[in-house]
Amino acid sequence: MKPQLLALITAMAWGIGGYFEKKGLHLGGLSPQMGITIRTFVALIILGAVSFPQWKLLPQAGTKAIVMMVVGGGIVAGAVGMLCFYAAIKGAPLTKVMPIAFTSPLFGALMGIIFGGEPLTWKVALGLALTVSGIVVLTIG
Repeated sequence: MKPQLLALITAMAWGIGGYFEKKGLHLGGLSPQMGITIRTFVALIILGAVSFPQWKLLPQAGTKAIVMMVVGGGIVAGAVGMLCFYAAIKGAPLTKVMPIAFTSPLFGALMGIIFGGEPLTWKVALGLALTVSGIVVLTIG
C-alpha cells in the first residue's frame, strides 16, 4: 500500500478510535490511566501476534535502536503522550482536543528538520503554517 494511504488510514483509525475511547471512559467511569492500560493491553496482544515472525531479528537491531524505540515509542509517545491524550479526551470535547492533539505532524516535521537533516522547503513551511492555522481556527472561542 502507498504510504499516503496508510497515513490516511492511520488518521481515520486514531480519530474514530478516539471517539470510542472517550465514550468508553465516560460510560464506564474509567480513569484515563485505566483507559490507556486497556488500550495498550489489547494492542500488545494483537501486535505481539502480528510481529511474532520478526522477533528473531530483535538481537540484530542493536542497543541504540532499541533504546530509541523504548524512549521515543514507549516512554514519550506511548506513555506520556497517551496518558495526556486520555486525560484530555475525558475532560474536554473531542472537537477541542483532537485538533490540538493531532498537531503531532508539526512536531514530527520540526524534529525531522532540526535533528534529522530533512530540508525545510517552502511547501513544508506552508503546509505547517496551514496546519497550525487550521488548528487555531478549530479551537479558539
